[in-house]
Amino acid sequence: MRWLPFVALFILAWIEISLFIEVAHVFGVLITLLLVIMTSALGISLVKNQGIKNFRLMQEKLVRNENPAPEMTRGLSLFLAGFLLILPGFFTDFLGALLLLPPVQQRLTHKLMPFISVWGGRGNAGSNAGYTMEGEFERKEEQRLEHRDETSSTHKTD
Repeated sequence: MRWLPFVALFILAWIEISLFIEVAHVFGVLITLLLVIMTSALGISLVKNQGIKNFRLMQEKLVRNENPAPEMTRGLSLFLAGFLLILPGFFTDFLGALLLLPPVQQRLTHKLMPFISVWGGRGNAGSNAGYTMEGEFERKEEQRLEHRDETSSTHKTD
């Protein structure tokens, strides 16, 4: 079980190197390198724009006191897509592009929704009432002040 990450990394490297060789054989080395750089740049810009829109939508839902869990899972898929698109390689670019597709994001949202709970921390969305706690109290300072006034008046009369 502890060898599983190493095996997965080895398989990923083997797939990427094989795809590089095939694409370089068909298009040439220079075009292959340009394709890898272009997909990384395109992926970064897409994820940046989508991430900003998703963050704004999440903030709006929080202000309305709605559950932002779908936007959170979408943000997670955008983060993973961005990471995969930044990595050089065609297979990781393909996986990153899959994570950018709305049907894949919706399926991921449905799978992760049972594991996400969000606590807003406010009772009503529009009120700034804060947290109210019921209880009783007694002010001890007033009794002390009365006691001090009595003792100071007895000292003045002496």
